[in-house]
This record gives sequence, C-alpha cells and structure tokens, in this order.
Amino acid sequence: MSTMTLPETDTRNETADQESDDRPEVFHYVQKDKIAESAVMGTFVVALCGEVFPVTKSAKPGSPVCPDCKEIFESLPPGGDQ
Repeated sequence: MSTMTLPETDTRNETADQESDDRPEVFHYVQKDKIAESAVMGTFVVALCGEVFPVTKSAKPGSPVCPDCKEIFESLPPGGDQ
C-alpha cells in the first residue's frame, strides 16, 4: 500500500458526498497520527478544509486532491519531520 505522506498530514478519501453529486472522488489532507485510529476504530477525522469523515481508502500516487485542502496546506509554514 502506497500513500503520499507529508509532514503531519496525509491524504485520505472522503466519500460522504459521493452519492449526492457528480464531483469526482478526491482525497483530503488530515493529521497523519489520526489516520490509523480512524481506519481501525472508525472514528472520524477532520480534513484541513473542514470535511469530517472516517478513513476508508488510501490515496494512490496521482490521486486527485481536494483543492481547498491543497491550498490550505501550501499556505502553512514548513514543518520538520517528527
């Protein structure tokens, strides 16, 4: 399984709105340390853009990223790898 990992964030799928409109499936930036807990326990994560959802899929290289999450992430100051 390959995922795109960024400092303290990662991209994950949000599918709650998929049946309600024709938007393509996109992946959101969420806190890296919350991903495993959400995937195992079914808890919800909050993306940078404010979307709330349980982690259900891993992003593949080249997967579409939520434009709001991407814009917010790119505006954040650089962080160190921890």
